[in-house]
Amino acid sequence: MANTAQARKRARQAVKLNAHNSSQRSTLRTAIKSVRKAIDAGDKAAAMLVFQSSISIIDRIADKRIIHKNKAARHKSRLSAALKALA
Repeated sequence: MANTAQARKRARQAVKLNAHNSSQRSTLRTAIKSVRKAIDAGDKAAAMLVFQSSISIIDRIADKRIIHKNKAARHKSRLSAALKALA
């Protein structure tokens, strides 16, 4: 348990920050899943629209350093390759 006022405040802030970051990571995962679902459905036009919005979400979360920029690039690359493979 935190003994000083500063430590208690940092513990409170850590809880809030963890909840916010968890929410952001959940948004990221949902965006990736939505692109995968659209690709699996086979509709390239719809998948392309979802892909564009997901790229924005992925970049925004990487800019906030919730995930590493290389991880964001890896997700975008793999989604792009899956979309390109869709005939």
